[in-house]
Amino acid sequence: MPVTIDGSNGITTPMYNGSITANAVTPSVNMKNRIINGQMVIDQRNAGASISTASSTNTYTLDRWIAVFTQNSKFTLQQNAGSVTPPVGFANYIGITTTSAYTGSGDIFNIGQNIEGFNTSDLGFGTANAKTITISFWVRSSLTGTFGGALQNSALNRSYPFTFTISVADTWEYKTIIVAGDTSGTWIGATNGIGLRLWINLGSGSTYSGTAGAWASADYRSATGSVSVINTLNATFYITGVQLEVGSTATSFDYRPYGTELALCQRYYYLHASGNGAPIGMACQYGASSMYGTLQFPVTMRIAPTISSTSGTDIYIFYRTGAADSFNSLSLQGSSTTGYTFLNNSQISGTSGDAGWVEGANASAFVAFGAEL
Repeated sequence: MPVTIDGSNGITTPMYNGSITANAVTPSVNMKNRIINGQMVIDQRNAGASISTASSTNTYTLDRWIAVFTQNSKFTLQQNAGSVTPPVGFANYIGITTTSAYTGSGDIFNIGQNIEGFNTSDLGFGTANAKTITISFWVRSSLTGTFGGALQNSALNRSYPFTFTISVADTWEYKTIIVAGDTSGTWIGATNGIGLRLWINLGSGSTYSGTAGAWASADYRSATGSVSVINTLNATFYITGVQLEVGSTATSFDYRPYGTELALCQRYYYLHASGNGAPIGMACQYGASSMYGTLQFPVTMRIAPTISSTSGTDIYIFYRTGAADSFNSLSLQGSSTTGYTFLNNSQISGTSGDAGWVEGANASAFVAFGAEL
């Protein structure tokens, strides 16, 4: 069967149906979308459960999506909140609901994503060759009007506020924003730092709002005069299909295989074990009262991560030759971007040299690793 390649249709092959002479196969574009988890399919931390945000720390919600709020408990966030049907072509979204109406000129209420410098260096921001980019997404809200957001550099001293309009309440609408690349300021290049920040505004005050459609040397998280979701009790704001790509035209969403999207997320956060019986790693009896174990990450993480693990009575168990010891916590021995060594040297008793494994001993067992931007 003959195969032809041309610049318009990609690879074409004849069909067996005589009425159709060719079948276009369009080659995929690798990482066209610089947003990771833009279709909101990965939720390692919460597994679809609703969470409330605190002001003391930035709160990661669905994977790679961060909530930056300066007041406590003003919103709940959840994958597929309210069981609203997503827009055609999508199965998931992040749903945000206000739980307390609030107004503050010096406050920030944003969700967004920090994009790694390795994934944005080709944009050339901060040079005369800065590229135009296009942001696109699907959005739905109980409110209508002109909403806002912003792009920013790592240092938060270069900002591009933008707007988009929601015309009909409680209806999915598709939005596109074209942004000419910034030729000024300092932008991180091909490193593992923050190359570009994307914010969607939920109510940042006037202190953090600026004129839409222009780059400014300021910390702006939104456009002046945009709708403040936080002002209205029980207001909803849903978003999915977020894409940031090179060029002045929004193209079709860059769907990636689930496994690929999960691996991209695991560079920044990796849920290793959760629940009773969850395997944690191989281990050995190092001394009379100490156990050491190792585990390998499925992908190389951005930096050597920090561990998040549960502590409590008999959370974990070390099985070895003819015996088992329950213990309450894991401690760090060493970590790198590819693996982790853990230990417990206070609740283990046995024979040095015995080999075994560690697993969760009850539903509270939890081990995860974070290397977020």
